Amino acid sequence: MSFKTKVLEIGSMVPAFEEEMLVVLFGTNAPSELKDISVIHDPEADFADGTIKEGTQLVMGGNTYTVTKVGNAANANFEELGHLSIYFKDNDELLPGAIQVEPSVFPQVEIGEEISFSN
Repeated sequence: MSFKTKVLEIGSMVPAFEEEMLVVLFGTNAPSELKDISVIHDPEADFADGTIKEGTQLVMGGNTYTVTKVGNAANANFEELGHLSIYFKDNDELLPGAIQVEPSVFPQVEIGEEISFSN
């Protein structure tokens, strides 16, 4: 499995989330009130629910990460809305629409960059 998406916009508040080690992805239909905190992306292909699982490789911001935890609504939210919260640190209470990855390195995302998931 391989899935790619392209970064279209980076909300003005995204760098502020480095302290929380969190990146929020949202598709092009993101509500305006969430655009400031989100990395807006446009998938190059349809995402199949269930694609992201423990062990999936995420390439983002020039780094390669391994998914260590997947919230029970993460795949459905990503398929339907392009929405995914990505934690780059160990998180005991993982939200349903989130994933956790390692290593704990915050990505420097740029407009036009490709983000990819692969198993």
